[in-house]
Order: sequence, then C-alpha cells, then structure tokens
Amino acid sequence: MISWRLETYGELASTSDLCTARAKAGEPEGLAILAYKQTAGRGSRGRSWQAPEGNLNLSILLRPTLPAALAGFYSLLAGIVAAEAIESFFAPPTMLKWPNDVLLGGAKLAGVLIDAAPSGQNLDWLVIGIGMNLRSAPQIPGRATTSLAAHGLTLAALDAANAILSGFSRWHGAGPEAISDAWLNRAHPLGTKLEIKSAHATQTGTFAGLSPAGELLLQSNNRIHQISTGDVMLGLA
Repeated sequence: MISWRLETYGELASTSDLCTARAKAGEPEGLAILAYKQTAGRGSRGRSWQAPEGNLNLSILLRPTLPAALAGFYSLLAGIVAAEAIESFFAPPTMLKWPNDVLLGGAKLAGVLIDAAPSGQNLDWLVIGIGMNLRSAPQIPGRATTSLAAHGLTLAALDAANAILSGFSRWHGAGPEAISDAWLNRAHPLGTKLEIKSAHATQTGTFAGLSPAGELLLQSNNRIHQISTGDVMLGLA
C-alpha cells in the first residue's frame, strides 16, 4: 500500500516539473501533486500540453524496485488506472492506445507522461504525469480529442485524482505480465491496422501485441517489429 501525500495548487507551470524536482531532492515515494491549472504542461515527445482550468493535471512520485528497462510498463499501467478511475464514476467504456492514450468514443481523453532516473540497472525514481480532459479538450492537429463534458459527464479534478491514487494503490506491486494482460484487455484488438510515425520514418502494419519490455509489436511485411516510440494512428495501415 502506498501512503499518498496529495498537494493541491491553484496554478502551476507543470505538476511533473515540480514532482521531478522533489524526486531529485530525495522526496520519498507517495508524493502526488494536483494543479487546477497548468501554464506550461508537457506532453509526449516534447510537445506542450494545454491544461485549462477544470481539467485534471496530476503527477505522482514512485520509487519502484524494478529494472530501468521496464519503466515503460508504468505508462501502460497509468493508462489502465486512468481508465478504471473514469469507469468507477461513469458507464461509457474507454479504450487504451499504445503507449499512453486513453480514448473515449475513439478520441483522446487522457494522456500520460513518464519521467524517470536510473540508479545503476534499476530505477531510482519515477514520476507519472496524467492529464485528463474533464471540462474541455485541447486541439491537437491531426488528432481527435474529447472531454468528459462533451459526453454530458461532470467529474471534479479532485475526485478524479483520488480515484487514480486509489487505483495505483490497488495495482501496487503488480508485475509486468499482469500489467500487460490488463492493458491488452482494454486496448485495440490484435490485428488492428496501425500507422506509426516517428521522427525518422512511418511504418504501417497490424498490431501484434506487446513485447516482454512493453514495446508495441507491429506485424509488417511478414516480420514482427518492436516499436519503442512513435505516434500511433489506428486503422490507417
């Protein structure tokens, strides 16, 4: 069980930046930082993340005793926990998209940002940032986004944060296999057509599962490719 220490702020530049600074200063596991508004939120692959008031901006600090190579599983786990938190309040089912998106009605509802530092071969600390569109959805070129409010649903940021923290406590100590199985149960089915864009190339194929390290497996041209980073678009192959 994790003993959470939730700090709330009216406004921050970035919950993950503050949580990371505290991690580097030696803060114990269990710190959680919630901001009702972010002015310099960060998304994946260096993007900015719009975080107007009313949405969820939450970052947590963990110090798991795991090999650093398995840090990516926490991105998958965060998606599971976020989906479970939403569904504890509302019936509409969510879907997960590798590696860090929670979808509602096929559009992005929430995303995850991971910051981590190794200590030898293991992790020293891990900061998980979760942004969720509760009241409004930012515009992302080429991507469909949505909010709970767009579906007629109302959820306060504090209630969402507490549900997420409870979820991480329930999953505390879960291994990669359990996380992988739970993620696959909520994800796009095997065989789903995918297009994956990285900084250097675009690959197309079909979803073939997850590697033992949590990488996406893409079947393309009679080969299985392990994908460790990239933007995944569904149904475009």
